[in-house]
Amino acid sequence: MTLVPPKTSGSGADGTPDEVPSAPDSVAPRPAESADAAGEGPGDPVEVAPVEHEPRRHPSTIGGAVYLVILAATIVGIVIVSTGRWRTGVHWMGGALVVASGVRAILPARDAGMLAVRNRWFDAALLVATGVALWILASSVPDV
Repeated sequence: MTLVPPKTSGSGADGTPDEVPSAPDSVAPRPAESADAAGEGPGDPVEVAPVEHEPRRHPSTIGGAVYLVILAATIVGIVIVSTGRWRTGVHWMGGALVVASGVRAILPARDAGMLAVRNRWFDAALLVATGVALWILASSVPDV
């Protein structure tokens, strides 16, 4: 690929071109829609097929409810850490992630709610690895 410098007439003292190309003033009209081409006018009625909706399930996703429980357990862990028992709080957070991993592995994507981010097994593996890592790291730090 070669780069070609822009053409300038160079009549100006600073080397700027005499004419600057501009965008077209108007845009070409779009081709006629298929309804107009078929002889139907814009005011003619158009048939619309009815849309069938799946009945709403309550709660709408079980994964959303589990997500809230995992979030609550994580908040409990943060509160425990803030009271000074950091090892117990981190264990709560790691345990919550391991539970989330189990739920994500069981539920299909449409029911997993906010637990579903990527592929089911990738999500589950990432959650369990993070939860186990937190648990091991909190357990392995020596008391001072």
